[in-house]
Amino acid sequence: MPDFSAHVVLGDSLTPVGQLRFTQAGPRQFSTFTYDPAWVENSRAFAIQPTFPLGSGPFHAAGQPGNVRDALAGVFADAAPDSWGRRLLERAYGNGLSEFEYLTLSDDVCRQGALRFADDNGEIIRRGADDTIPRLVDLAAITAIARAYEQGKDVSARDMQALAGAGGARPKANVRDGDVLWLAKFTSVHDQWPIERIEVATLRLARACGIRTPEVRLELAETPFPVALIQRFDRRGPGRIPYISARTALGKTGTELGSYTEIVDFIRTYAADPQAEFRELFLRLVYTILVSNKDDHLKNHGFLYVGAGHWRLSPVFDVNPAPDRNPHLETAILEGGPHDRSIRLALEACEFFEITPAEARQMIRVTARRISDEWRPVLREVGVSGAMARHYEAAFINDQIGIALTI
Repeated sequence: MPDFSAHVVLGDSLTPVGQLRFTQAGPRQFSTFTYDPAWVENSRAFAIQPTFPLGSGPFHAAGQPGNVRDALAGVFADAAPDSWGRRLLERAYGNGLSEFEYLTLSDDVCRQGALRFADDNGEIIRRGADDTIPRLVDLAAITAIARAYEQGKDVSARDMQALAGAGGARPKANVRDGDVLWLAKFTSVHDQWPIERIEVATLRLARACGIRTPEVRLELAETPFPVALIQRFDRRGPGRIPYISARTALGKTGTELGSYTEIVDFIRTYAADPQAEFRELFLRLVYTILVSNKDDHLKNHGFLYVGAGHWRLSPVFDVNPAPDRNPHLETAILEGGPHDRSIRLALEACEFFEITPAEARQMIRVTARRISDEWRPVLREVGVSGAMARHYEAAFINDQIGIALTI
């Protein structure tokens, strides 16, 4: 029965936060987190996730056969790699890794959020040097490594390291430009459509609609394998910012889904300026509906810690229009309600966001007009035109846009 443990510390100061213990017993995996008493007494302390209140604990998490990912509590699962990063670790260390190993074998320099993990000697586990992170100027070479890996070719351990430290399902890596860390999202060898170009375009269009977005740009745009570069919003220069997903914020486990109104409830409790965050979230909901975003699940909504016990919506990310998908949302508008992608349902729910119907109609109409007028020029800016643009047209010009323009 393998047992693992790590000291949980915060940021560059390595402030002790608590102890994470992990056990694997056959197909079962489970963990326990306990706050360090010094952290609880720290005047700047905060609960690392809402279901872990300061002064309480220990806190337990358990995975079951067929669903072992819940063996780590949400805040730790948020810091661990997802399918792409997990495949890289399996290539390097073999299959059969525990959830604890997926978490602690990933590169500390690139790990999401501000939590870090130290051994009993106080040494950070998997503490890479900054110079092990590929530089922006090496992007073409890193893109070639990602293609080789996807094609099943032999990739050296050093080259594999260049791809490490990123989650999600698609090929990606972290790259640095001075003190700034960027997420590089690569075109897959299996892509039939210009997914990275479209992601950059959709984030630019979101910013034009007034939505909080990360810095984003397209590199290697003149090649068949362009790269979407998205600035890491959980970093401020070399500093780290605590992060949790909406799934963690809402205390969801397993295959539980959630709703925008549940996110509203979290904001009401934990935001420094709830009214501003309500409007931001409502605008994101409207935008998600109008651009046929297929990826609005709870892991793709997040919060950054801003001090004094407060959390703020992170910049929007992973907005992926899908003209050929069924019209539904991954996250329902209303708790217990349908997952319909419906602008009328969003309008009916506006008062849950503390927005009047008149204000909501105005926000919906303005957003719809901006999308309708600018989607094609924005796609053209990233090299998507002709047949490719026509393929995506139904994502941007659809029945919901028509309703929104006249609502």
